[in-house]
Amino acid sequence: MPDKQLLHIVIGGELKDVAGTEFRDLDQVEFVGAYPSYDAAHKAWKAKAQATVDNAHARYFIIHAHKLLDPSSEG
Repeated sequence: MPDKQLLHIVIGGELKDVAGTEFRDLDQVEFVGAYPSYDAAHKAWKAKAQATVDNAHARYFIIHAHKLLDPSSEG
């Protein structure tokens, strides 16, 4: 039996403040993709983070969407 799908979403963009998590412009937030596992999401996150390393305000995040969809789920 295949592993249970655990939906993860990767998003990112420029933050108002490098010490915070508030985006400068929500219209410019990039949806990188939806992934069936943390490992797959982490690979996508890492690629985007490395591609924007010269922009101090750029940040990408992994959202554990499976926890939002089913808060009682494990994983």
